[in-house]
Amino acid sequence: MSIVFRSKVDAKFKALALALAGVAFFTAWTRPRGAPVALWTAMDLLMIGAAALAIWVTFSTYYELEHDALVAHSGPFSWRIPFAEIVAVRPSDSTQSSPALSMDRLEISYRGSRSILVSPADQAGFLAMLHRRVPRLASEPR
Repeated sequence: MSIVFRSKVDAKFKALALALAGVAFFTAWTRPRGAPVALWTAMDLLMIGAAALAIWVTFSTYYELEHDALVAHSGPFSWRIPFAEIVAVRPSDSTQSSPALSMDRLEISYRGSRSILVSPADQAGFLAMLHRRVPRLASEPR
C-alpha cells in the first residue's frame, strides 16, 4: 500500500505558473496580423507548451511512499528512490531545482552523495511515515 503526500506550493510558484499561462495565451491572441503564420504558430505552440508544463508541474507534484521506495512525481517527471538507498533527511533552504514547490524543503540524501529536495505539505506526517519505512534513517531537527 502506498501513501501519498501532496507538495506544499508557495504562492510565488502558483503566481509564476499562472502568469506564464496568461502571457502565453495573451501573445497567441494578440499576435500581429501581417506576420508569417508559420513563425507565429511555432512561437504560440512553444509558449502554450511551456505554460502547460508549468501548470502541470505546479498542480501535480506529490510524493508517494510505496512499500519499497519513495517516488517523487512532478508533472511528466518522476524520481524513484529505493528505501534501501536513503541515508539521511534534513531541512533545507536550497534553491536547487527539484520536485519541491515550496522553500520549506527537506533534503533526502541517498546512494552516496546524491540527494533530492521535497516539500510535503504535511511535513511531520511525511517524516513519521518515512521513518517507519526507513528505521535506520538519520535526520536533523528543524
